[in-house]
Amino acid sequence: MSKSLKRVRAALAEAAVDADIREMPGETRTAQQAADAAGCELDQIAKSIIFRGTQSEAAILFLTAGGNQVDAGKASAVAGQPLGKADATLIRAQTGFAIGGVAPVGHLAPIRAFMDARLLEFAVIWAAAGTPRHIFAIDPGVLQRLSGAEVADFIAR
Repeated sequence: MSKSLKRVRAALAEAAVDADIREMPGETRTAQQAADAAGCELDQIAKSIIFRGTQSEAAILFLTAGGNQVDAGKASAVAGQPLGKADATLIRAQTGFAIGGVAPVGHLAPIRAFMDARLLEFAVIWAAAGTPRHIFAIDPGVLQRLSGAEVADFIAR
């Protein structure tokens, strides 16, 4: 079992969340791949989008519904600072995850997070579990609490 998957399992267990982590036969790097694998709506996939705060140099997490896109201007406004592209090195260093498997929990260090309100419309959503082939089902309210995400409007319309 990968270190990333172990961290996600440990974070969920520490919070007493019995999440259904599944290994998929194919990759779940994209929201569509994950939705197809989970057999759910595209918007039931919680995408983990990471930006780099240009003032703080810290990774900032935006959890968005699978069919939505993050509006960089709105995201900057809710983060309170200009945002730039987070490269793979920054993402790995600050979250411990590789692109395509960034989980919303189990980061190496606490991370500032924001959540798309669309995710809260579902009874169950699916998120990456630390690898490109593992996803887990969770109540979106529980995920919001575990990730410390603030619900905000950062979606492109």
